[in-house]
Amino acid sequence: MAASLSRPCFLSLHVPYGQGCAQDLAAAFRFQPVAVRETPRVRQLALRRGAAVFLLNQRLAPAGISNHDFLYDVDPRPTLGTASNVCLEVDDVPGLCAQLQSRGCTLPVPPTEVRDERGSVTYGVVSSAVGNVSHTLLDRSRYRGPFLPGFQPIRGAPPGDGVEISHFDHITYVCPRGGTQAALEWYQHCFGFRHFSLSPRQQPAQGFVLGGHGAGMLLRALQSSQGSGCKLVLAESLSESIPNQVDTFLEQHGGAGIQHVGLRTPDIVSATRALQRAGVRFFTPPAAYYRQGGKEEEVRDAGQDPCTLADLGILLDTVVHGDSGQLGGSAGSDVELLALGKATYGRCGKLCRSIWTRGSRGRQCPFSLSQPWGNTLQK
Repeated sequence: MAASLSRPCFLSLHVPYGQGCAQDLAAAFRFQPVAVRETPRVRQLALRRGAAVFLLNQRLAPAGISNHDFLYDVDPRPTLGTASNVCLEVDDVPGLCAQLQSRGCTLPVPPTEVRDERGSVTYGVVSSAVGNVSHTLLDRSRYRGPFLPGFQPIRGAPPGDGVEISHFDHITYVCPRGGTQAALEWYQHCFGFRHFSLSPRQQPAQGFVLGGHGAGMLLRALQSSQGSGCKLVLAESLSESIPNQVDTFLEQHGGAGIQHVGLRTPDIVSATRALQRAGVRFFTPPAAYYRQGGKEEEVRDAGQDPCTLADLGILLDTVVHGDSGQLGGSAGSDVELLALGKATYGRCGKLCRSIWTRGSRGRQCPFSLSQPWGNTLQK
């Protein structure tokens, strides 16, 4: 792959006409509005926390919206509340777009230049192989503004609330049954992503199975070839009887798409407490999770208090990385803490996760190449 993809620039959320979720991101999750674009038909608002940016697209008209109404994005289907676009920074937008077209990909927006007094950017939009998910490919190396051309800056001091979110840790897609392998191959062939294992027990050519007895799910994980870049996890249902969260998402969303986003924080205890005070609702793990054999010792070995984690509903996992198919670093283990919070809009709930990672040698690793989502979906 000639073009170099970096960490996501923004993740796009589309809000149905007459609804909104900016107040949740701004008031509860403490994302700061940084730029806005408004036309008679749509309003686009950029909200930032650290390097994590959500682009909130709100319809101001009940019908007749098209791709041409959105800048740096396209109109998704379905039109209910959905997260549908992951913007990736690229060093050669025309070159990558030409490669993708040669592979048969659809480009609803060809390479386009947008400029203002602060410089210019080049972007294009490609449809992915997963539901309504698309990717804006963006080169903003020639731009010096706070966000992007076409948006007006919003002045305001960053929130001083003690919640530190550094970046998007990962993005999880839900696929139909049998769809994760095709999605994995699309990202490998089109973007040069690499597969990595979610568990030492996972066979290299297979996904990671959670649950069993006809009620589980299959996970596959990918990361861009740049070590600190985009991480994706692909999920499909293996349930034969009782619908699980994957089946429910597919029904409510009307097909495959983005199910949740992971947010990385260096201090999950402080962040979880502050977000709870702001009104964020967190999922409560079963009490039996904290009574598992060896779990209390594992928590203390990670330098944490078992009672605090239980009170806040924070999960802990230990994963091995390095020699068993994962990207980056030498063999070793990472300790990871996860809190699962809800941010809901439209008919579909989007799950936001706060993630903190500490290496087993005692170093702080907020940008670790570990995979902190895998083992938590079954707990």
